[in-house]
Amino acid sequence: MAPVVLLIGLDPPETDLLTADLKSRRPGPVVCHPTLPRILVRGGELFVESTSGARLLPVEKVVYHGIFEDDHDTLAGLALWGGPCLPNAAAMMDCRLKLPCLARALRYTAFGAPARGFASAGVAVPAGEPAVAKWGNWHCGENKVRFDAIYTPTENCVIEPFLNGEAVRVLQLGERVWQIRLAGDDWLKSVHHAAAEFMPVDPRLEADVRRVGAGFGLTVLANDYILSPDGTPHLLETNHIPNVTRFPTIREAYRTFVLDWLCAEPAGPKA
Repeated sequence: MAPVVLLIGLDPPETDLLTADLKSRRPGPVVCHPTLPRILVRGGELFVESTSGARLLPVEKVVYHGIFEDDHDTLAGLALWGGPCLPNAAAMMDCRLKLPCLARALRYTAFGAPARGFASAGVAVPAGEPAVAKWGNWHCGENKVRFDAIYTPTENCVIEPFLNGEAVRVLQLGERVWQIRLAGDDWLKSVHHAAAEFMPVDPRLEADVRRVGAGFGLTVLANDYILSPDGTPHLLETNHIPNVTRFPTIREAYRTFVLDWLCAEPAGPKA
């Protein structure tokens, strides 16, 4: 069988649209796994289970857009394969665990202040100025708590000062960049809130998201920042699998970006 294009983590209608558009531009089979499939890397080749699980299929290219509970080892497997994967598999492996991802991102950003702290589970954090504890490995606005008094975490966590200001996201898809004003009903802000909206791109933040992306080896990513009242940006986190369906403009741009990457000849650079 001819090698397949493998789509991981995408659901309909994205998979239906991508498959239809792809078949109109280039021949070859497409296999879609909305959840994490089993794979085999052998002799420099990648194989994936068929959708029925009955056999293993050779893979030509991979498009990966999802976060799964136990996907870190699979990302490492894709990185060991080293074939064309969007986003870059080794970069996704470096970003998947949220706290190490933040530590790495702070090496690249120009807006890493203020300094972060760390507390092991069960270690009391002394009272002081309002602060935020973050733990776990989900980049979905979960596993965060604000505290103003002594706080004893139940899991290892990063501690950072609570920052007042405007929360924004800067999303990069290849050469294109958007800036989004995040919104929420309390101190937690999200791109999913109905009031989230596009805003003019700050050149400082565009340069920074490209700098962070280059550091990781990513051309698909989103950085979340707080803009202090005086305009100073502060990086909050880097998202290696940013939401691409919240806004129709980004949704269409993502599909075009993926199609162009898949149809590039030769295989094209990893992204």
